[in-house]
Amino acid sequence: MRSIAYTRTGDPDVLQLIDVPVPEPGPGEVRVRLRRSGVNPTDWKSRRGSAPGQPVDPPQTPNQDGAGVVDAVGQGVSEALHGLDVWVWEAAYQRPWGTAADYALVRENRIVLLPAGAGFDLGAALGVPFITAHRCLTVAEEGPLRLGPGTLQGRTVVVAGGAGAVGNAAIQLARWSDATVITTVSSPQKAQLAAAAGADHVIDYRQQDVVAEVHKIVPNGVDSIVEVNPAQNAAIDAQILAPNGAVALYADNGGPEMTLPVRASMIRNARWQFVLLYTAPAEAKTRAVEDINAAVLDRAVGVGEAVGLPMHHFPLEQTAQAHDAVERGAVGKVLIDVEG
Repeated sequence: MRSIAYTRTGDPDVLQLIDVPVPEPGPGEVRVRLRRSGVNPTDWKSRRGSAPGQPVDPPQTPNQDGAGVVDAVGQGVSEALHGLDVWVWEAAYQRPWGTAADYALVRENRIVLLPAGAGFDLGAALGVPFITAHRCLTVAEEGPLRLGPGTLQGRTVVVAGGAGAVGNAAIQLARWSDATVITTVSSPQKAQLAAAAGADHVIDYRQQDVVAEVHKIVPNGVDSIVEVNPAQNAAIDAQILAPNGAVALYADNGGPEMTLPVRASMIRNARWQFVLLYTAPAEAKTRAVEDINAAVLDRAVGVGEAVGLPMHHFPLEQTAQAHDAVERGAVGKVLIDVEG
C-alpha cells in the first residue's frame, strides 16, 4: 500500500511516499481504507518537532484526521463495523499510523460512524477543528457541557479568527446551539467567509476598534471567547468579557507567551482555560464527538464555500505540498484525496 512517512523532523520535504505492507489490526483496532485525510496545523508542527533533523523511529505517517471505510477489525471489535463509512480523529497521537496512507490502523474509540450523505470531505474535516471548538465552547464555569439547539441560547460568544478552521467550526457549532456569535477577522474577504459560517456580527480588527464594537453589541460583555492569538488579544479579551466569563485559548498564534491582565480578569472572576485536544479530558472528547455527529445528522455543519470554509484538495503524492499550504496559512480546509 502507499503511505506517506517521515523518519526525521523538518520541512515538508521530509515527507516521503513509500510502499509498505497492508497492516493487520490488533486487539481493539480497526483498519480503515482511507478516502480523505485532513491536514491541520498540529500535523505540520508535529512533523517539525522541537528541532529539525531529529530521528523519528518508527517512521511516522502524518495527519490525525480522516474519513473512509472500515476494511477489517481486530479481536474484540464487532464485525458489524466492516464496510461502514467512518470519520477518524486523533489517529496519529503516540501512534505511527496517521491518515496520509491508503490504510490506517485506528483504535476503535477513534472512529465515528459517518452519517449517510455527509460525505468524506466533511468527515475528514471534523476531528481536530470541531473537537477543539467544542471544548472551547464548553469550558465556562456554568457550562454547558453539551452543545445542541438551545444550549447556548441567551449567551454571546466571540470567535477570534472566524475564517480559520477552528474558528469556522466554533461559529457553526455556536450557531447550531443558538448563541449570538461575534467574530473578528483581518480582511473583507475573511469577513464574508465568517458571515457564511453563520456569525451574527463580524468585526474587521484591522479597520475597527474591537472593544468598542463588541460593547455596542453587548454592553455588559460576552460570555465566552474562543481565542487563537492570546499574545496579541489578551488585553482586548479582558475588556470585552462579561463577569464570570471564560476565555478558551487553543493556539499560540502571535507568540508563545502572553501578558495576562490580572486585575481586569480578577474583577470579572474570569476563567482563562487552555485547550489542547490530545490531553483534554477523555469525557470531554467523548461528549464532543457525540455532539458533533448530532450536528452532522442535523445538517447543521458542513464544509465548502457555502459555509465559509473553502476546500483545497491535493493527491496523496503531494502531501508535502498540502502540509506546506497549511503551514503558510491557507484559508479554508486542506484535504488529501487518498482515493476519489
